[in-house]
Formats: sequence, structure tokens, C-alpha cells
Amino acid sequence: MITPDDIQFLRLSNEVGRRAIALGRHPFGAVLVAPDGSTVLLTQCNIDTVNHAESTLARIAASNYPAEYLWRCTLYTAVEPCCMCAGTIYWANIGKVVYGMSEDKLLACTGGHQENPTMSIPASYIFRHGQKDIVLLGPVAEVEDETLSLQREFWLAR
Repeated sequence: MITPDDIQFLRLSNEVGRRAIALGRHPFGAVLVAPDGSTVLLTQCNIDTVNHAESTLARIAASNYPAEYLWRCTLYTAVEPCCMCAGTIYWANIGKVVYGMSEDKLLACTGGHQENPTMSIPASYIFRHGQKDIVLLGPVAEVEDETLSLQREFWLAR
């Protein structure tokens, strides 16, 4: 079930994506929230093609928090984690992921753009093939349109 706090953190991940644009990067952002459900532990914008927002955030989190603690945390991201990010989230032991827009919709925005050769592999596929029961929620209708708008605006200008 999606809560008002989930919507707030997904919108924050879009704001972090806007920060990425201001830094000359692709419009992706991730937010890690503590087990209390309200404390933001980390935010991370996209860096480059191999240092995505979610994977970078997961690596930093894994270096700073015990795995047992991260299992009770939630990672929010406006766009469904790609297969690389889903794998990193898995290995970092983050127990819950909430995303606003699917990887399929991102692919529709970016098409064959050489800066974002999106792989059509859902995060659910990656998580299903692991040994951990990571909770994956999304897409979230309340933020899907605004996320899609941000992505379209960015990729159409490229």
C-alpha cells in the first residue's frame, strides 16, 4: 500500500533528478529513508552511465550502515531501478524499493538514445532470482505523470 509519505519521498527523488540536470547529468535521483519511515539518510543523483543514482546510493549506504539496518530501510526512486541498480540494491541488503515510473515507460522516452541504452529487464525479475524477499512497489500512479514529464522534457531536448 502506498502512503502519503511514499508520495513525498518519490517527489523528492524527482527533485534530486532535477539537481542532476543542473549538474549536467541525466535526470535520475534516489532517496534512502531510515526504518522510522521519516528520516532521510541519503540522497543521490545520477553521476554517469555506470554510477547511477540508485547503485551509487546503495554502495554508499552499504559502506556506512550495517546490512541488518539497511534491510529495514526503503529506497525511493522516481524510475524503476535498472538491472545493474537492482543487483546493487540486492547486494547492499536494502529491503524495500518504491518507484514511480516503470523502466518500460523510460524506454519509451529514451528510445534508442545512445546516452541511455535502457535494458528492458524489470527490477522484479532481478529480485525474483535472488534469495532475499525484497519488497518492490511501483509504479505509483500519483507520481507517474510528473516523472514521465521530467524524463520526456530532458530526453526530447537531447
